[in-house]
Amino acid sequence: MTGITIRTVSSLSEVEKSAWDAIANPAGEAFDPFLSWDLLQALEESGCATTQTGWQNVHFLAETDDGGLAGALPAYAKAHSYGEYVFDHAWADAFERAGGRYYPKLLSAIPFTPATGRRLLARDPEVRTGLARAAMQITEQNGLPVWSINFPANADLETGRELGMLHRIDRQYIWENREYASYESFLGDLSSRKRKALKKERAAASEGIEIVGLTGDDLRPEHWDVFFKCYQETGSRKWGRPYLNRDFFDLIHQRMADRILLVMAREDGRYFAAALNFIGSEALFGRYWGSLYEKPFLHFELCYHRAIDFAIANGLDRVEAGAQGEHKLARGYRPRAVHSLHYFPDESFRNAVADYLDYERCAVLADIEAQQAELPFKKLD
Repeated sequence: MTGITIRTVSSLSEVEKSAWDAIANPAGEAFDPFLSWDLLQALEESGCATTQTGWQNVHFLAETDDGGLAGALPAYAKAHSYGEYVFDHAWADAFERAGGRYYPKLLSAIPFTPATGRRLLARDPEVRTGLARAAMQITEQNGLPVWSINFPANADLETGRELGMLHRIDRQYIWENREYASYESFLGDLSSRKRKALKKERAAASEGIEIVGLTGDDLRPEHWDVFFKCYQETGSRKWGRPYLNRDFFDLIHQRMADRILLVMAREDGRYFAAALNFIGSEALFGRYWGSLYEKPFLHFELCYHRAIDFAIANGLDRVEAGAQGEHKLARGYRPRAVHSLHYFPDESFRNAVADYLDYERCAVLADIEAQQAELPFKKLD
């Protein structure tokens, strides 16, 4: 690339916020809150995604001769495979049983976030390809076993496959807005039995409690206090130790409250449950939920139904409610393929993984097709 130099930085604080955001969320592209400097740097500053937690920052920058930023690639040298939502523990085990060392590895992803988005951050296809080649070269030169891109957008998927990266498919459940005027109009697309079931579920979840959606200036520290307790309670049950700390939530509250929707439930004047969402220009991204005590169907109401309400009211195209969860099907979320890309310098290991992925892709796509029959809609398109 004439006039372009690629280097890495060990901290996003070394990059001007305005320069990063100009290439991460350029005009004319859908705004992705997870690519913003505010969020990525908050993960680092709070200590959630640092060398000490197994996420060593090695972001790639493509710079012009005059020091301008022409492109970037978020990247981390990972000391483990936690917080990624693309599961390669079996690969790590096989590689190490064969005498190799799987960690550290190189990963391009948003920490703790299974949301599809841009990763090769440049408008110029040549710069995007250059960033990918640089990551492949760094992987080889440092004897790393793999460079992965988790949840890449279509343009990045095409670039990676052209460069010979292996393609993996998984599935998520995504709600799609078919220009609904209201939640009732969405229900009109469902079969009568499913429509009645969801109405009954929502009524049961809301009985005796108040549910509010808070964003922007309506968010206050006391709301985050409750959310963090809920997050810790649920996170400790699911993962053993939650990934994010209180400092992270303080930072995003200060920096991007208008890009956050916190749905909270209150009973007898006290908040006891909450669901955290991030607001993009096209999608609402559900991230974490928690409750201090159990209430039937409340998880579905806060995380899925209220997210649909917000998406319809704000003209958003879809709700991405995170990884896993077949129970989302009954609530109008559709199975959709999501992707990852993997570059293995070792030819023998690459060939073995490629054979496995050929089988896995067919199985996942067949499963997605089968799940279409389980959707609650009257007609499938």
